[in-house]
Amino acid sequence: MGIAQERGAYNYSREYIWGISKNTNSGLIAGLAGKFSRTIGDNKFQSFGLEIVNVKHPKELRRVSRISGNTFLLGKTNYLFSIRPQYGREWVVFKKAPQQGVQVNAILAGGPTIGILMPYYIQFAENNNRVTTVPYDPETHRNSSSIVGSGPFLRGIGESKIRPGLNIKASLAFEFGTFKNDVTGFEAGFQLEGFTEEIEIVGGPGANNRQIFPSAFIMLFYGGRK
Repeated sequence: MGIAQERGAYNYSREYIWGISKNTNSGLIAGLAGKFSRTIGDNKFQSFGLEIVNVKHPKELRRVSRISGNTFLLGKTNYLFSIRPQYGREWVVFKKAPQQGVQVNAILAGGPTIGILMPYYIQFAENNNRVTTVPYDPETHRNSSSIVGSGPFLRGIGESKIRPGLNIKASLAFEFGTFKNDVTGFEAGFQLEGFTEEIEIVGGPGANNRQIFPSAFIMLFYGGRK
């Protein structure tokens, strides 16, 4: 399948990788990614990938409850999970020898985005000290000192809404590998994602929710080739 591409003293036509990513719209880890690539010409690949990431808002603030000592996200009303099927092209900028050096690929990829908007729940102490688990509304729950903590993570999954969009990225991948069939390295670049409507991740005055999400990202990956 595909056209065999020469890499020093060995040939391969397919490559499979998976990785974890971080971007400027995420926490410590943004999400997971997988990709299959095959050669379509000299120093050129086509790729099919899938990314699943959690998109955060810069105004999300982690706070500690005065009541319980548990943490919650002040102002957050929804989680946004982006599922990104991607089709792309890759060009080899610099080849490496079979068991040493670095290979550099230039990548351009994009595709549709399936945005999943899931309500963020909190545990809230009412005036009668009864604790209820409810969707966080910064207007209704202005008294943050009465927030006990975050609710169960998947509590709002049944109330999730789909938000369609598109994404595109441009990046460079730096591949290392001690053995000829192993692929280890990192990818760094820029991504632009847009939805058909404004996405509410935080609520309240001055929330500044957006429809377009630009970001810089880095992904660490591992895989193999045949």
